[in-house]
Amino acid sequence: MLPPGLRTPRAVVLYYDQVYFDLIDSHKAHPFLYPWGTLGAAFVILYLLLDHRKAPLLKAARWSVFGLLCLFQGWCILTNRARHHASAFGVGLLSFWGTLWVASIMIANDCQMEFKRIECRIKPSTANGDTPDGDTTAVNGTSSPKASQDSNLRQRRNLAPATRIYHNGTEYELFWQGFPNSFFARLDWVADAFCSFRGVGWNWQTSGIPPPPAWVQAQLGNESNKDNTTHDSRMTMSRTGIRRFANRRDLFLDTIKSIAIAYIVLDLVVTLMHRDPYFYGYTQDPGPSYSYLTTWQSQTLTQIYRRLLSLTGIYIALFTIFKLGPLSFSCLLGPRFLGLRGEAWQNPADMFGSFRLVMDKGLAGWWGGWWHQTFRFGFEAPATALLDAMNIDKKSTLGRLVSLCIAFFLSGCVHACGSFTQLGDTRPLMGPMRFFLLQAGAIMVQTAFTHQLKSLCIMERCPQLLRQVTNVVVVHVWLYYTSPLLIDDFAQGGVWLFEPLPFSLLRGLGFGAPDDQFFAWWHGLFWWRTGEAWFDTGIAL
Repeated sequence: MLPPGLRTPRAVVLYYDQVYFDLIDSHKAHPFLYPWGTLGAAFVILYLLLDHRKAPLLKAARWSVFGLLCLFQGWCILTNRARHHASAFGVGLLSFWGTLWVASIMIANDCQMEFKRIECRIKPSTANGDTPDGDTTAVNGTSSPKASQDSNLRQRRNLAPATRIYHNGTEYELFWQGFPNSFFARLDWVADAFCSFRGVGWNWQTSGIPPPPAWVQAQLGNESNKDNTTHDSRMTMSRTGIRRFANRRDLFLDTIKSIAIAYIVLDLVVTLMHRDPYFYGYTQDPGPSYSYLTTWQSQTLTQIYRRLLSLTGIYIALFTIFKLGPLSFSCLLGPRFLGLRGEAWQNPADMFGSFRLVMDKGLAGWWGGWWHQTFRFGFEAPATALLDAMNIDKKSTLGRLVSLCIAFFLSGCVHACGSFTQLGDTRPLMGPMRFFLLQAGAIMVQTAFTHQLKSLCIMERCPQLLRQVTNVVVVHVWLYYTSPLLIDDFAQGGVWLFEPLPFSLLRGLGFGAPDDQFFAWWHGLFWWRTGEAWFDTGIAL
């Protein structure tokens, strides 16, 4: 229980520091340490490196490997704790998610037998360095040495989509790569499969992500997906609003602009949170002293303000973190270091979809397309395997119902485990778990109600604008009443104490808490711990 009277976020952080060290010193908890905290994942990766496609006994061993992983990750959730507030939440969330992800690629699916990714290889006709006569098209600036400088510059200016891949005078072709025979190629393949949660560039890419550029699909022998809108040669966009750029320059400009705006907004959000005791963990506090809401003595307005600020904080923090992916993998490292994985079209620019999905589909659109779909495959795979085992069509009403319930139950488990490993006074089952189960129930009610309106031909008679406004209002009213189950738990656990920015202009100018500073990372994210034994020594979070 958070003691009364702590007036700044830093004071609360220091209190949780003491809670953490008391737990460790009394041996009531074990510190979460690297590299020992990754032993479960490392064990699975080592197993997946062994080719079991023609070894039935080795293939059957996956159940034992998965069982050992469950035991290890369960031990981490029950006993491991982290000092840093974001890491404390991450210990539980990532432990459960890692277990679920392994179940998705190794149990519900056999990745060695079923998964394939887009890869490139030397085209036989140019293996000796021979290239066709005339100008050639480059991929992100890599071109054939026979192409003139003027032509190359013209291609860079026009940013024309690539149709062939050249490197050091050799032409490459794209193909679907299954589980490789070579060890080093296998290591890269397994690591990619282990980290590609949305399946970009894989044959199991999740829905909502637009297809690769037309020239990529042509090389792979695929027909272009007509359900996705191609605005121009530089970008494709899916119906859910996810964009996929064809070249690194456009991706870089879009990413930098987005991160710059997000940084400013995030600084404002965190500064406002530092002025409100609610975000320290005092969820019953009447209201921030700087706000006119307290002057008006409106509890409803105060709750609306805090819930909107919480939603903005979650959204903008995830938005910024997700933007670091394409910035790092494509814009900074790029094909030179990552090969095909560094191409712009292998790194979709967005994780969140278009808000129009909420306007058109209500709560189903909120969770099914607008909100980030990072965990989608992990949530869908167990349900798909279960429905296949029960011989139930996943597109049937029963199949959709089972998939919906399993997905939100697993989402509840992921967030409840994160809640459980926090140092604050949280309620994993009555908070996050109940929140996500309620979302599933609400979507079922909405779907049934919408179906009834359609059967009565009422939907067709309503103007589109009226339907959209109704969806937006209903969704936000519903979240107003249910979101405290999640965001209050975040506050009580210490999630809002996480400092995402290294520098804060607003707090440096004195707009934050009294002890805030321009350099915001004054509290260490990790440090070296020397314990009593080798397994108790490592990088602590």
